Amino acid sequence: MPADLAVIGLGHIGLPLAQAATAAGVGTIGYDPEPPPPATAAPPEGRPAAHGSLTPPERRRLVSAGFRTTDDPAVLGRVRTAVICAPTPLGEDGALDLTAVADAARVLAARLRPHTTVVLESTVYPGTTEEFLRPLLEEGSGLTAGRDFHLAYSPARHDPGNRAHRYNNTPKVIGGLTPACTEAAAAFYNRLTDRVVRARGPREAETAKLLETNYRHINIALMNEMAVLCHDIGVDLWDVIRCAETKPFGFQAFRPGPGVGGHAAPVDPNYYSYKGRSLGYPLRMVELAQEVNTRMPRYVVQRCATLLNEHGKSARGARVLLLGVTYKPDIGDEEGSPAREVASRLMELGAHITYHDPYVHQWQVLDRPVPRADALYEAAAGADLTLLLQHHRTYDLQGLSVKAQLLLDTRGATPTGAAHRL
Repeated sequence: MPADLAVIGLGHIGLPLAQAATAAGVGTIGYDPEPPPPATAAPPEGRPAAHGSLTPPERRRLVSAGFRTTDDPAVLGRVRTAVICAPTPLGEDGALDLTAVADAARVLAARLRPHTTVVLESTVYPGTTEEFLRPLLEEGSGLTAGRDFHLAYSPARHDPGNRAHRYNNTPKVIGGLTPACTEAAAAFYNRLTDRVVRARGPREAETAKLLETNYRHINIALMNEMAVLCHDIGVDLWDVIRCAETKPFGFQAFRPGPGVGGHAAPVDPNYYSYKGRSLGYPLRMVELAQEVNTRMPRYVVQRCATLLNEHGKSARGARVLLLGVTYKPDIGDEEGSPAREVASRLMELGAHITYHDPYVHQWQVLDRPVPRADALYEAAAGADLTLLLQHHRTYDLQGLSVKAQLLLDTRGATPTGAAHRL
């Protein structure tokens, strides 16, 4: 039986879409020329531990619900809706690399049929759907977007580990090339989510994604600068935030950390500022936020060295235990996590690094495997410094603060006075 939907690209954007569509009863196939790695394989340095952040039980449930994957492009010619979820990593020139989007477009175009709805969900710059994707689809298919097939952009809004906001109760923004394109895409997404928000066009939908990302990115940078300031003047920032967030208007609480990770935050602002410079007006605030957030791992390492020194120890030869190496709590995705840079800088200072993370069973830094601590309390008691980088729910921080010789908490998760905090 032909499927209703083809998801092209089975990473952090494509798999949540496939899960939502399958759960809604939409016949779904996943096309990816690069199959997922075995669950037991160690990830390449700097990449997530799990393909698309799905656990083996989640993968089994998805397959049992009827979802199937293929590397045969012929199936793309037998669906009513095709959604491109190809990765767009940051290139060496500071721009998003659209190679995977182009590859997906060419494969789809060769098999595109009239009346198909094509949606792009990959993170891109404003204008990509019209100026980059549309010509590839039209040239490869001989069809005209907006007349022979529908074309739209819809930004991904997946928040891994969020138990309150799932795919079905998170509004979906859609911007079509024409009003008819918008309605065709809306008809599809109405099957998956409670609310569809119609943008004026693809550019507005694309820019909405950048605005959402930059809003978070800039506010985290503000909190990171406040963390450094408050430490220097002897103020408890975490108490400041607790007080400030009681204001019922004009304030939303963000919190500092050892850096900004994830699939969007480190990428979108950089590309947006790159795009701004090419037009002659750089987005200064976005560039500054990127600068502040990227220096946080270095600041954390400086705090580690200072703490060790204050307790008569040197970073060289110190035993440092890292707790939590994923970019978010309670998931196994390492994409963009600042833990890797923190670890590499500590290693360069001569520290001996071990780590613990309930979701990551193998970890590499500087192309070397990092020993994993299996007995957590014993490891904390034996380490000269325990560094909390990610607060997973399974961590008993009160117990760890008692066992650890020194505990530096970068997440403000420990009770007041139980540890040194960022």
